[in-house]
Amino acid sequence: MAPRPARRRVAVIGTGAIVSGSHLPALRAHADRVELVAAVDVDLSRLDAFADLAGGEVAGFTGTSAMLDAVRPDLVLIGTPPALHREQTVAALKAGAWVLCEKPLCLSLAEYDDIAAAEQASGAYASVVFQHRYGSGAVHARELIASGELGAPLVAHCQTTWHRDAAYYAVPWRGRWSTEGGGPTMGHGIHQYDLLLHLLGPWAEVRAMAARLVHDTESEDVSTALVRFENGALATVVNSVLSPDEVSRVRIDCADATVELTHLYGHRNDDWSYTPARHVAPERAAAWSTPADDVPSSHTAQLGALLDAYDAGVRPPGSGPEARATLEFAAALYKAAFTGQPVHAGEIAPGDPFYPAMHGDHPDWAPKERA
Repeated sequence: MAPRPARRRVAVIGTGAIVSGSHLPALRAHADRVELVAAVDVDLSRLDAFADLAGGEVAGFTGTSAMLDAVRPDLVLIGTPPALHREQTVAALKAGAWVLCEKPLCLSLAEYDDIAAAEQASGAYASVVFQHRYGSGAVHARELIASGELGAPLVAHCQTTWHRDAAYYAVPWRGRWSTEGGGPTMGHGIHQYDLLLHLLGPWAEVRAMAARLVHDTESEDVSTALVRFENGALATVVNSVLSPDEVSRVRIDCADATVELTHLYGHRNDDWSYTPARHVAPERAAAWSTPADDVPSSHTAQLGALLDAYDAGVRPPGSGPEARATLEFAAALYKAAFTGQPVHAGEIAPGDPFYPAMHGDHPDWAPKERA
């Protein structure tokens, strides 16, 4: 039997709720494979509180560069506000560390290409947290769709209808293009439509609308899109923070079955359902049921997949072209909404105003002065 690889030395950048509440439990779940050695936060009181919560010998730093120089971690987990992601990801890659960064990985396709260049130069990889791909229900659904067992995908619906109040947007970096990259299209619905892309494959064309209906923000508080996929399937995508009855939903109607996921912030096997078409034999439909091993969608599941890739020395899932495709979809949705024109995959490139910024410097959506 081959010896188990050494435990990977991990550092976290940012010690707020997402790191303390999601990344730290994931690290504990994989304690036989990782060791938390350092944490970075500009707030010393928060840093001390995190060190107490984490336990053990966790070195504290107030700057990313100082931590990378002193610790040289194998893996860096990033849970800071979005405007910091590109800089911190590139710095970690240059130091030779792999990265698992909260969504969005960065604020534009231009920033993504900076990260891709840093990957190529360093040989390390950067993944974005899209944990809904990694639950056992999602793995099973993707296998059924990709194998053709459910028939050709035809019609899909992707819904992120959540609610956020004015207090939520009182946090200075929220709702601003330069610090969040957009509204619910970038910060909320991105998890569901990433899963939709994961299940259906490459998209080909997007038509969209976006609006500020309630909140005093630079970015939208609702967006809708019509999407054509390369396989011919048509889909609707709705991203909202205006919805009192909150739900996250993905539904795909294939020729032989409808597969549907309904949840809010995470799914288990029971959240998935399969409805066979009338012509499908019962014994065939019975084989579609989700597996007995119930792995919830979680940071824990994604971290395990990343560590497997690290041990194998291969690109981890949720990085490279996969990560770029989801970010490109967001850029295309914004461009389609703000120009009123359809956008095709691959058309947003250097020289396009939506390449360096999601708002495309559109006069109705460009950043405004705020008190």
